[in-house]
Amino acid sequence: MNKLLTVIISVGVIILTSLPVLSADTDLTSNTGGLESLRGQVEVSTINSSEVMKRVPRDQHLIDRNYVQQPPLIPHTIRGYQVNLNANKCLSCHSFKNAGTMGATKISVTHYQTREGTTLSDVSPRRYFCLQCHVTQADAKPLVENTFTPVDSLR
Repeated sequence: MNKLLTVIISVGVIILTSLPVLSADTDLTSNTGGLESLRGQVEVSTINSSEVMKRVPRDQHLIDRNYVQQPPLIPHTIRGYQVNLNANKCLSCHSFKNAGTMGATKISVTHYQTREGTTLSDVSPRRYFCLQCHVTQADAKPLVENTFTPVDSLR
């Protein structure tokens, strides 16, 4: 009798604990507070096909900044540029040494300074990887509504 009661209670506990899991499968947005994923209503393990890469203009005018201390945007394509520990294609045009002959914008003096303020003879290691801060621009449809406006001093 004691074994039978233990089995019945165990089965009951298993059934009761599995009901919320079974019902969660039917509605993916029940506990999201109204938030929707940019991926749509799909499981995380589902792999969506990637979108076509946006076209980046080959060369364009300098792009205005929208806020103070914004890193300048890259006004040209950088596809195929090598920027790694061994080489930095950006510096072949934008370094102090080459910018004048290439007609490119010189990189800021701050890129030659360490965190402590010491000025180096070459680009500081913390500023070597340009694409950490500087990005190209493409004419892409916004993923979400954007009401951002630049600060008054930059308009």
